[in-house]
Amino acid sequence: MSTSTQEQHPFSQFIRVLGRGKTGTRSLDFDEAYTAMRMITRDQVDPMQLGAFLMLLRVKEESPEELAGFVTAVRECSAPPVGQVMAELDWSSYAGKRQHHPWFLLAALALADNGVRVFMHGTSGHTPGRLYTESALQQLKVGICTSWEQAASSLDREHFAFMPIACFSPLMQQLLQLKPLLGLRSVANSMARLLNPTCAKASIHSIFHPRYAEIQQQTLLLLGQPAAAVFKGEGGEIERKPDASCQVLRVHAGHLQQTTWPRLLAGRGDRTSQPTLEPLLKLWKDIEFNEYGYQAIIGTLAIAAQTLDPELDGTNAFAKAKNIWESRNRSRL
Repeated sequence: MSTSTQEQHPFSQFIRVLGRGKTGTRSLDFDEAYTAMRMITRDQVDPMQLGAFLMLLRVKEESPEELAGFVTAVRECSAPPVGQVMAELDWSSYAGKRQHHPWFLLAALALADNGVRVFMHGTSGHTPGRLYTESALQQLKVGICTSWEQAASSLDREHFAFMPIACFSPLMQQLLQLKPLLGLRSVANSMARLLNPTCAKASIHSIFHPRYAEIQQQTLLLLGQPAAAVFKGEGGEIERKPDASCQVLRVHAGHLQQTTWPRLLAGRGDRTSQPTLEPLLKLWKDIEFNEYGYQAIIGTLAIAAQTLDPELDGTNAFAKAKNIWESRNRSRL
C-alpha cells in the first residue's frame, strides 16, 4: 500500500494561524500580515484560500498589526508616482448615504475652496439603496479622476480630487465587491479607509461600529500617520452627526488623544427615505437654509480643521469651521 503527500500551498500557513480554533487561534503579526497581503496582491493565492482567509479574519476581527501589514502591502502597488500627487488631507468615502443627504461633500469642497488640497477616494454599488459619493459628485458636475495624472491636475486646479479605488487599486475594488458573494463585509472595508494612497500628512476617518475606532486609531499610529482623526460618522461616512455627541480619537505626532464634542442640535435630525442633492445645492448657494445640514457641515469642518492644525482647541476649531464655510466659492456648484 503506497501513500503520497501533497506539498502544502505557501499561503496555507496564514489560514492555519487564523483557523486553529478557540484556544489555538491568534492574530497575525505585522510581518505575517504584510507577507500574506503581498501574496494576495501578486495573485499568488487560490480564490478558495482568499475566501477562507477573509472570513476567518472577519470572525476573529482584525488587529491593528494585521491592518497595518495589509495596508502597507497594498500601498506598494497602488501609490501614485513619486511627487505626482500632493494632497494635504486624505478623505475616504466608502459607506454611501441611506438616511441623510451627503452633507459631508459640502464640507470637503469648502475646505478645497479655502486652499486645502483634499484627495477623496471611494467606491460604489456594493450595498443597494445607498447614494455613493462617485454618483453624487457626478450629479453635482464635479469631475471624477480616473488616473493619477488627472488627480494631480484636479488638485492643482480645484484643490479637490475624487478617484474611485478601482482606478488605483483594482485588487481592493475586487475585495470590496465580494460582499454579495460572502454575505459579510470583510477586512477590505477597513483597509480601504486606511489606505491614504497619496500619503497625505493628515487623514480623517469614519467608522460605523464604535469598537473599530480604537483599532483604526492604533493602526494609524503603527502606520506612522502624522495627524489623523477617527469618529463614528453618519451612516459610516465622514460626517458629524449634529444631533449626538461625538467622540473623536486622534493621532498626533506619535501620540494617541481622545476628545468628546458636544451635540449641536437639541432634537433628532429629520431622516429621508431617498438622499438627494437638491438640499445641498440650495444650502451651498444660500437659497434655502437647512439647520441639520449646516450643523453637520460645521461639525465636520471643525474636526477636519483640528486635524489639519492640532493646536486648535474646540472653540477655535468651530470658529475656523464657520469661516471656512462662509468663504466657500458659491459658484463652484
